[in-house]
Amino acid sequence: MKIGIVVYDGADELDFIGPHEVLRAAAKAGKDVQTSLLSIEPQAEVVAGFGLKLRPEGELDDAKPNLLIVPGGGWVAREATGAWTEYQRGVLPKKIARLYAEGVMVAGVCTGTMLLAAAGVLKDKPAITHHRAVDELRALGVQVVQTRVVDAGDVITCGGVTASLDLAFWLVERFWGEALADGIARSFEYTRSRDVQVLPAKRS
Repeated sequence: MKIGIVVYDGADELDFIGPHEVLRAAAKAGKDVQTSLLSIEPQAEVVAGFGLKLRPEGELDDAKPNLLIVPGGGWVAREATGAWTEYQRGVLPKKIARLYAEGVMVAGVCTGTMLLAAAGVLKDKPAITHHRAVDELRALGVQVVQTRVVDAGDVITCGGVTASLDLAFWLVERFWGEALADGIARSFEYTRSRDVQVLPAKRS
């Protein structure tokens, strides 16, 4: 299974580092999963929301993931870089829409969910985002479900920042079983949230 995590200037570090580490741990446990950090466009270095500098491992247009994870960051404060800027720019939402139309599953972390909404993939689907962006998500016509993680089949979303870990552990459980997810959580000394709603919805 190929999982792409899109990274962009202003993205919140924990939104993408949490899932990256959990999923790499599943790979170390022997599961057939490859996780890559992907830039939106050709970019040698990404500067995340709290100043972390990283080199993307590939570009979104060249990748063929089975699942794409989209982090948030900078939305509430309307930062100069981050999810709000990418929402306004429109490039990432268009690429998300294209990948989804091609059959790629998508997951929104924190205000990354707003980018999924901009891509049009949340139509008739339940979702959640950072608590300070919930009203904006609802205003876009999205069915908001007040829970930590919402699994709507081919679209998965989670609440703010640390919920990225619970989304990642849920992905491990969904694809490779609860025992592995719990085992990785124990190795991380992390107490998983069981606040997960599985609410299948029709594909748009």
